[in-house]
Amino acid sequence: MSAESLQVGSDDGLDIAKMMDAMGRAAVDAASILSLASTVQKNAALAACAAALHASATEILDANARDMEAARAAKLGNALLDRLKLDEKRIEAMATGMQEIIALPDPIGAITAEWERPNGLRIQRVRVPLGVIGIIYESRPNVTADAGALCVKSGNAVILRGGSESKHSSRAIHACLTAGLRAVGLPETCIQMVPTTDRAAVGAMLAQMTNYIDVLVPRGGKGLIERVQREARVPVIGHLEGICHVYVDRDADVKMACEIAVNAKMRRTGVCGAAETLLIDSAGVDTNLVPVIHALLDAGCEVRGDEIVQKADPRVRPATEADWSTEYLDAIISARVVDGVEAAAAHIEKYGSAHTETIVTGNTETAEHFLSRVDSAIVLHNASTQFADGGEFGMGAEIGISTDRFHARGPVGVAELTSYKYVVRGSGQTRP
Repeated sequence: MSAESLQVGSDDGLDIAKMMDAMGRAAVDAASILSLASTVQKNAALAACAAALHASATEILDANARDMEAARAAKLGNALLDRLKLDEKRIEAMATGMQEIIALPDPIGAITAEWERPNGLRIQRVRVPLGVIGIIYESRPNVTADAGALCVKSGNAVILRGGSESKHSSRAIHACLTAGLRAVGLPETCIQMVPTTDRAAVGAMLAQMTNYIDVLVPRGGKGLIERVQREARVPVIGHLEGICHVYVDRDADVKMACEIAVNAKMRRTGVCGAAETLLIDSAGVDTNLVPVIHALLDAGCEVRGDEIVQKADPRVRPATEADWSTEYLDAIISARVVDGVEAAAAHIEKYGSAHTETIVTGNTETAEHFLSRVDSAIVLHNASTQFADGGEFGMGAEIGISTDRFHARGPVGVAELTSYKYVVRGSGQTRP
């Protein structure tokens, strides 16, 4: 089976093991070429991909309409439907993200440190690509564009396996990416998409392609992430859940607190940076509790609160112990009163997922304590948790938000998709 034939086709009659092996071999070959590509060539490819997205917008929207119709028939939840849906604005955002990635410095070949030893050896630490990246994702067709662009810029080949619910959208976007690669003479197999929705392909990526895939990145629901982390035989960059918190301190500006809480929860409830728990400082209950709770309820958010929060409004439902560790991905938030910033940090440490947390306060000292005390991938002061996004960080796009404590943490952009090697230059030195 040729590499080209793997980019199209149906699910019928495929030998999954043979197909995935061929894709792996093609990816390794493509990675060796892409790792040596110039910045000019990689940027030209991304520009061509962005142009193809614009030119194919109608085809992409038609493909997405087919996915949305099937998703509604399958009664997918609102959060998944929101992630799946494309419109002209979201297509434009994908193309804009590519232009922003073009503007980023090329990380490959960048010298991150250099020094000279007393014996005259000159040592440099230089960024290099990871190699071949496997990305397994659900619902989000924009990941196809974002991941492809980030991998090209960082010199990595990528094998994409999108979810069955987004198969038409993802294939339409993928066609734009291969057109961009082809236009500048790079192998189309730099960005491959698994052409089957058979789950055996996921199993192959997790456990049978260790000779080809250097790192896996899962993006999807808890079930997918748990399976990848449990079964993968190669390193994984990812996060299990986004249980994010908004802490309203006693010294918060109440208007700001209301606006941040509503935005953090309700802007897009299905993204991993959406707030799931609201914490209110007990010393600010008299001034802050009722306005913030009312703002959330009036915005259409269900509030599940402890006994004190329930007294703020009869619409508040009782919270259970399970609520504090639940990622709703819906217009629901849990809320409780805590005794100051240290208690807020302790709650986050116990129930959170080390994703994104924010403090609303006018007290700089309290803010700095929160920012240093809370060990999550992203911590904010007086800003919405919905800024947990590579594009908002100036990275152009992201492959995901990592909650790992090694290599990549937070938004995974171009620089995070690299490793490094040591380059040592001598003048005939031998070791005694």
